[in-house]
Amino acid sequence: MKKLKRTEEIVKLEDFGRQVLEQVKKMRSPDIKIPLRSLSNTIFDKKNQILKIGSKKQVRTYFNSAHTKKFMQTLLLASECKELIKSGKTTSIRDLFYMTKHTIGTGKENTFEDQDESNPIIEDLEVALDVLRENLHLFASTRGSMVGNVTIVDSGDTINLRKMGSGGWGIPSIVESEVIQFKNVDAKFVLVVEKDAMWRRLNEDKFWKKNNCVLMHGQGMAPRGVRRLLWRLNHELKLPVYVFVDNDPWGFYIYSVYKQGSINLAYESKRMAVPEAKFIGLSSFDQEKFDIPNNVTIKLNKTDITRCRQILEYPWFQKKSWQKEIKHMMKKGIKLELEALSKKGLEFAAKTYLPQKLSEKDWLE
Repeated sequence: MKKLKRTEEIVKLEDFGRQVLEQVKKMRSPDIKIPLRSLSNTIFDKKNQILKIGSKKQVRTYFNSAHTKKFMQTLLLASECKELIKSGKTTSIRDLFYMTKHTIGTGKENTFEDQDESNPIIEDLEVALDVLRENLHLFASTRGSMVGNVTIVDSGDTINLRKMGSGGWGIPSIVESEVIQFKNVDAKFVLVVEKDAMWRRLNEDKFWKKNNCVLMHGQGMAPRGVRRLLWRLNHELKLPVYVFVDNDPWGFYIYSVYKQGSINLAYESKRMAVPEAKFIGLSSFDQEKFDIPNNVTIKLNKTDITRCRQILEYPWFQKKSWQKEIKHMMKKGIKLELEALSKKGLEFAAKTYLPQKLSEKDWLE
C-alpha cells in the first residue's frame, strides 16, 4: 500500500485518543464507549435486507478495575494501528499481537497473554471508529480462490484470472480499491461455491469459461476478504451473485451471511453483505428433481434439527419460499453435500445442474 501521511483512519484514531485526553485534562475518570457486538444489539434492516448493529454501547472506564486492562489494550492497539498507517505498511493480526505484547513495568503481567485477547479488541476498534480492519492495515491469512473472465491489478501487478491454472488466484484479506482494481471485465455473473472441492471440479470443467462468469470459493464460512471482494464485484461492476452451498442448515446460513451479513460482524454488513445474492442450490427439493440416489443422502442429526429450528425463526428466513425449503428438509430428515451431485457423473454439476438452474431461474432469494 502506498505511504499515506494523513488519512480518514488516522483522523478517526486521533479523535479517539483526543477524547480520552480531554477527559484526563478535566480530571475525570477517562472512559471509552464502544457499540455492543452481540445478538441483543443486532437488528435486521428489512428495507435494506441486511443485519445492522443497534445503538447499545459498552463503556470501558479506566478507574474500574474490571475495565482497566482492556482500556489500556484498546488504546495500545489503536496507537499501533496509527503507526502502521503512517508507515504505509501492513501486518497480520498475529504480528500485531506480538508487536504490542510486552511486560508492564517491572511486574510480571503482560499487556496481552494470547491472541484471543487482542482479536476482539481489533473488532472493537473497527466498530468504534466505523472502519474496516483492512483500512487499519491489518490482514489475515489468505483464504478462498477465484478464476474467471476478468483481469485485476493487484498492488500494481496485472493478473489475468482467465489463466490461473487449477488453483486459481488466492484472494487476500485486503481487497480495497487502492490494492485491487478491476479491468477487462467480460463476466456476466459471479458464482460463489461453499467448498474448495466443488470449486476445483467446476474450474477443471471450465464452467466459468463456458458460462462467462467469475468463479469463487470461500472454504466454508467465507473470510472477510472473500465477502468484501464479492461486495465490490456486485456493487462496482453490477454483477449478479449466485451462491452454491450444501443442502443443510449450515449451508443455508453460509448463504445468509453472504446475503444479509453475520451477527458477529453486523457492523460491517454495509460493506460486505450482498442483499441481491441468490441461493442456487443445493435445494431440499433437488433430490426428486434431479433423481439423486438415496445412497448419497445423510441423515439429519440432532444438531442439524436444532439448527433448522433456529434459522426458521430468523427474520431473514421468514419468506414463504424459505420456510417451505427448510421444513421440507426437516420432513425428509436428510441432507445432501455438494459432492452428492458427482454420483450423477463428474461433469453433472457443470454441464447439467447449474446451467438448468440458471436457465430456469430456479433459485431462492
